[in-house]
Amino acid sequence: MTCGKTQEFLAKNKIEIGEAVSTRAKTFTEKDALRMASDADQIYAARGKKVVHYDLKKEKPSKDDLKKIMLGPTGNLRAPTMRIGKTVIIGFDEGVYRELVLK
Repeated sequence: MTCGKTQEFLAKNKIEIGEAVSTRAKTFTEKDALRMASDADQIYAARGKKVVHYDLKKEKPSKDDLKKIMLGPTGNLRAPTMRIGKTVIIGFDEGVYRELVLK
C-alpha cells in the first residue's frame, strides 16, 4: 500500500495486513481489476470526498463504471486497494475504513 493515510490509520489502530503487494513491484491491469471485482460482493471506492458503493449482489455496474472507480490515469489499479473477504476498498476514506476495517 502506498497511501500514507492508509498506513497511518492501520498503524494507529494496530491492524496487521495479511498480505501486502506493492503496485510498484507488480502491475495490476484492467483485467486484474475486473477479476477482483468479479470475486467481490461489495466495492467501496473513495476519490477525494466522494465514496461510490456497489452492492454487487444487487446491482451489476458496467465494466466502464468499474474501470472508472478502480483504475488510475495510467490504467493500473488505484492504490491503496484493500480486500477484506468479499469486500474491496479502493482509495482511502476514514469513515469507510472505520466502518469496514475496524469491525
